[in-house]
Amino acid sequence: MPFLISLSRSIDCFSAVIGKYVSWLALFMVLAQFAMVIARYVYGLGLIALQESVIYSFALLFMLGAAETLRRDGHVRIDIIYDRLSPRGRAWIDLAGHLFVLIPVCIAILLLSYAYVAGSWSILEGSRESTGLPFLFLLKSLLIVFPVLMILQSLSNAIKAAVQLRASGAQ
Repeated sequence: MPFLISLSRSIDCFSAVIGKYVSWLALFMVLAQFAMVIARYVYGLGLIALQESVIYSFALLFMLGAAETLRRDGHVRIDIIYDRLSPRGRAWIDLAGHLFVLIPVCIAILLLSYAYVAGSWSILEGSRESTGLPFLFLLKSLLIVFPVLMILQSLSNAIKAAVQLRASGAQ
């Protein structure tokens, strides 16, 4: 069990670091959106690359920050039953949810997205706009990175739930 606890802590640290860095994208998005409004209404300029960078930033923030949100238990949950359970009951729900719902869904996303992402990489897909960003293939790669990060964080959370169940069973 000490190895699993150490693994869980390492995964948590990894998710926290990624979350810390991608959180700065929120500030970039606000500033870029402000710059676009000024460029459009003051100078009459449309900046396609800047518009796409806001979209890319949002995708990065959402898809790379999801594992950190999971680590912090920040995802939406219907607490009708969960709140009434004992800590042991909550640990069972968490363990089952991670092992039988979240991880299988993420594996499905990973498997179903692979060909789509590989196709984008094979042509180094870029923006449809001539002045857009040439990195669409990198953006689509988030469809692979997102489920991997979520699986890792879900494993960490499942380990913590199993440790809690073992500790409460020993009492």
